[in-house]
Amino acid sequence: MVYRYWCGDCSFKTPWLEESEGLRQQIEHYAARHPGTPPGGQIESRRGDSGGARACLQLAAIALVLLAILAACRH
Repeated sequence: MVYRYWCGDCSFKTPWLEESEGLRQQIEHYAARHPGTPPGGQIESRRGDSGGARACLQLAAIALVLLAILAACRH
């Protein structure tokens, strides 16, 4: 999973990052831009980018293998 942290006091948001890195950037943002204010805001989460692409490639590879088997059986 990757996460994006939104500041609760301004329009700052982190890029999509691992949880620990996103939290670190949010804390650093609050320390620099909102000193004395505890970090807050929203946290978005999503699955990693490669999951859907990997599944699609696996299905395409299976389809190609099945087509090769069918072609070999016809001759």
